Amino acid sequence: MPSVELGEEEFRERYLQQFADPKFADLKEELDRIAAVAWDGYSNSRKAPVTAKAGPGYADPDYDLSVDWIAAKAAVDAAQREYDSADRPPRLLFVNASSRSEHTCPGESSKSWRMVKMAADLAKADAAEVTILDLSRLASEYGRNIYPCKACFSTAAPLCHWPCSCYPNHSLGQVQDWMNDIYPMWVKADGIFIVSPVNWYQVSSPLKLMMDRLVCADGGNPDPTLTHGKDAETAKAIELDHWNYPRHLAGRLYAVVSHGDVEGAENVRRSISDWLRFMKLEPAGPKAEVDRYVGYWKPYAISHDELDGDLGMQGEVRNAAATLLEAVKLKRAGKWVAAGASLHEPRQK
Repeated sequence: MPSVELGEEEFRERYLQQFADPKFADLKEELDRIAAVAWDGYSNSRKAPVTAKAGPGYADPDYDLSVDWIAAKAAVDAAQREYDSADRPPRLLFVNASSRSEHTCPGESSKSWRMVKMAADLAKADAAEVTILDLSRLASEYGRNIYPCKACFSTAAPLCHWPCSCYPNHSLGQVQDWMNDIYPMWVKADGIFIVSPVNWYQVSSPLKLMMDRLVCADGGNPDPTLTHGKDAETAKAIELDHWNYPRHLAGRLYAVVSHGDVEGAENVRRSISDWLRFMKLEPAGPKAEVDRYVGYWKPYAISHDELDGDLGMQGEVRNAAATLLEAVKLKRAGKWVAAGASLHEPRQK
């Protein structure tokens, strides 16, 4: 594929674009020095400028791992210990997948956010521990990024590290990646509740970014020293030899609500549900999967009024949350029946 390498002049021009505010003009000499350091990091590919030895528990304890990844792995491991603990209330993660909010250009909150609040409030009232992941912050909050998946998994499963080690990439300025905070949210949750609008017949762009970056949770490698970082040939040999595709989120339960105004809601709900099922999460029940139309072929200007008037839709959202919470309680009590759970999988991927 064509080279993506930049020359120093072009790199410098791009780097300094973030300081276009005239208020930075008095800092030109300082910015010149900073840009020179950034160029040095870029030209020498210092993706992970700060590392530490992997230490005990890794295939190669002497391998230098990024301290960013070490911290991310520690957070995921801590979340798994929380998930495994018995003496705690049921824990649900609610995901608002709409990028719209009143804090930036649209100037108005989304219907998805309102539905998430309806569902989360019901769960809180029933003594559940609730976390809300508001993906609209990608568009409205400073320093919130989810970078695209590089599809390491498609080269070889062990090349895809759990949690993802592709970011941050300091040499490319790909920092402030939100996924290292998001992975533990998923790991420690008993149930996941996703509300997504239809965006051009598809899930929303923030949700799709998160979906792609969660590929490492489904067969990803928890030990980057096995593959010496990103050594593709080593990873291929490991996959062909013995890889067992660990399902890091298997057994969590889920509910999905998709909503549109013209068409596509059914397909969005199915695509989210299919993705979750493939990762070995389990549907909480028929009432936990909802696809509906709010303000069908009506002006967008009255869409919130349409939701206000659609008491049936509001009721279905709350029922989906109640179904998820009921299923989580049953599972934690050992009363959940997942038929076929003990059957041998004839294929992994």
